[in-house]
Amino acid sequence: MRYRVTQLHALSNAHSPFRVVAQSGREVDWINRYLDQQRVRGVADSTLRSYAHDLLHFLRWWAAANRTSTITGQTLTESTFLDYIRFQVDQNPPPAAESINRRVGTAERAMRREFPEAAGLFAPGFQNWYWRQSRLGYGRPRPALTQLRVKPPKRVIVPLSVEQVARFWSSFHTSRDLAIVGLMLLHGLRSCEVLALNLEDIQFPDSQIRVLGKGKRIRVLPLTRESVELLDHYLSLERPPLCGQALFVCLKGPARGSR
Repeated sequence: MRYRVTQLHALSNAHSPFRVVAQSGREVDWINRYLDQQRVRGVADSTLRSYAHDLLHFLRWWAAANRTSTITGQTLTESTFLDYIRFQVDQNPPPAAESINRRVGTAERAMRREFPEAAGLFAPGFQNWYWRQSRLGYGRPRPALTQLRVKPPKRVIVPLSVEQVARFWSSFHTSRDLAIVGLMLLHGLRSCEVLALNLEDIQFPDSQIRVLGKGKRIRVLPLTRESVELLDHYLSLERPPLCGQALFVCLKGPARGSR
C-alpha cells in the first residue's frame, strides 16, 4: 500500500493541516495524532510539514521491512531504530547524517508518544547510560540514555578572502539589495523573514523592526544607523508607488511592484 502527505485547509486550528494518508484516503492515525499534538504546541507549519515527511519515510520503511503498516508496542524492539538507520546508510547515495538523525529523532518521539509503555527502545553497544545533572545544578544526578544517532562529519569553514568580500559587496547596485543583506548580516534575519516584511514592520522613530519568525513568534529588534539610512533611501527613491504592504518588492520587469 502506498502512502503520501496531503494538506487540508478545512481543519480546525487544533489539527495539523498536513496529514499522512494511504492510497485509499485512510489516515494513518498514530502519525496524525503526533502532528496534531505538535500543532497544539504551536509548531510552525513548515516544521509540521517536515515532521510529516519524516514520519512518512519511516512508515514506508516499516511497511516494506515488516510487510505490514500496523505498529504496536510489542512489535517495537531494541533494534527497530538501529535497523532504520542501517536502511538509510545502505542507500546509494546515503542521505546526509543530519537528515538521518532528524528522521530517527522524529520517529522516536512519535513512537514514545504513541507507545509510552513500550519496552526496550535501547540499542546496546550504540547507546550508553550516563549520569545527568539538573540544568539548574541542584539535586542528585539522574540516569539518562544517550541518543541513537550517527556522527555527522566535521565541517571545515574556509573564510572568505579580502578580495572575495570586496567583490561580494560591490555586486549590489541598489539600496534595496544592500538593505536586504544588511538585515540578514547585521540583525540575524532569515531570508524568508526578510521577504515577509511589511511597511508597518519598520518603526523609523524608534529605529526598530518587527519580525515574524518561526512558530509565528514576533520579535522586535533595534536597527543600526546604516540599516535605517538604507531603508529610508530605498523607500524614498527606489520603491515604486502603490505596491501594497510588502516592504521589499521587485523594481523592474513584469513583476515590478510585487513582493
